[in-house]
Amino acid sequence: MDRGERNGFNQNGPRRRIKKVCWFEQNKVEPDYKDIRIIYRYVTERGKIVPRRLSGVSSKNQRKLAVAIKRARHLALLPFVAENIK
Repeated sequence: MDRGERNGFNQNGPRRRIKKVCWFEQNKVEPDYKDIRIIYRYVTERGKIVPRRLSGVSSKNQRKLAVAIKRARHLALLPFVAENIK
């Protein structure tokens, strides 16, 4: 990585970032611990919560999502860690 890329520029000019839209706000849905199919999108293979900058979730819904994931783990709807780690 050369110096220009670190500052947000490359040889062709400035990099454009695509703004991610919050899935929950787009579909008018609240993060819920019972919706396991939705929650699995925001958990990595190892069982960690995906950060906001990668998932594109708004800060308000990221906090609600974290609470929902922790609640689902506590109720054994989600595993705390992945089963097969190599």
